[in-house]
Amino acid sequence: MTMNSGDRPRRPTVSDVAAEAGVSRGTVSRYLNGGHWVSPEAEAAVAAAIRKTGYRINPHARSLATQRTNSVAFLLTESFERLFEDPNFARLMRGTSAALAERDVSLVFILAGSDAERRRARDFITQGHVDGVLLVSSHAGEPGLIEEIHRAGVPVIACGIPLGFERKLGWVAADDTTGAREMTAHLRSLGRTRIATIAGPRDTSGGIQRLTGFREELGEAFDADLVEHGDYSRRSGRAAMAALLERAPDIDAVFAANDLMAAGALAELAERGITVPGRIAVGGFDDAAVAVETTPALTTMRQPFDRISQEMVRLLLEVIAGEKPARMTLPTDLVVRDSA
Repeated sequence: MTMNSGDRPRRPTVSDVAAEAGVSRGTVSRYLNGGHWVSPEAEAAVAAAIRKTGYRINPHARSLATQRTNSVAFLLTESFERLFEDPNFARLMRGTSAALAERDVSLVFILAGSDAERRRARDFITQGHVDGVLLVSSHAGEPGLIEEIHRAGVPVIACGIPLGFERKLGWVAADDTTGAREMTAHLRSLGRTRIATIAGPRDTSGGIQRLTGFREELGEAFDADLVEHGDYSRRSGRAAMAALLERAPDIDAVFAANDLMAAGALAELAERGITVPGRIAVGGFDDAAVAVETTPALTTMRQPFDRISQEMVRLLLEVIAGEKPARMTLPTDLVVRDSA
């Protein structure tokens, strides 16, 4: 007797195994591809589900599904100059590279600070040369590259909240708002009442949220005239400090939204003969290497860069394996030194 296709029993799928085991399809996929990042409990559940459902791997389908480069892009949307000035980028690159090496995955560095660099980055990434992207330092005014990568279906995890893509991409971020509030509260606890801030760029989540935390902590005492914006560079911190002193010479404390701008502020104060913390207390954000190189050493908020790097890698590999993108906010810690 001839049997038509409608009479054949349906072949069990990965979804069937996942439903039987009570785990995600991504967990089943990782189990089938060597068991990396699968807990012993999940392994046992998947193995039992495979036996129960009668699932069999289709070798041809598996070869297509696992055609991967075994590499991940570290995409930095900043200029060449910013790459070498800001030590945080090197810390993140070192941390993500180490975390990937533990999984035998390579890291490809891509700089995309100009239009030409962004075009080349888009072509390289969307043509399948990497399995996913670790996005660092995204700006709200430059959504084109991120949108094209996302539309191409390339897994992306961002460092910091990617403005405009908060619900589309996964991300790992420091708690910028709470950290800024804590630093501002610390300056107030020293008896400072005229507290200014050198805020970060308006088109970055860190710049926006640290200013929000500063403003929330001051409440009715917030004075918009005591706000200057920088671009996270030492030079911009120095220029902002000069502008604040010209406009409000009675300020007695300054919170800079990163340590490089705080270092620039300290240089400007030293040139003017203004003592720190005697006359003006100064606080930063990051706990970068420069924080212990300034005179005086800088009081700052420590970002957990090692943890951020590890979690970015973990979340990206989960998305590559088929999981939905997750989002994570990590706490910061106040580090008190000599400047405040």
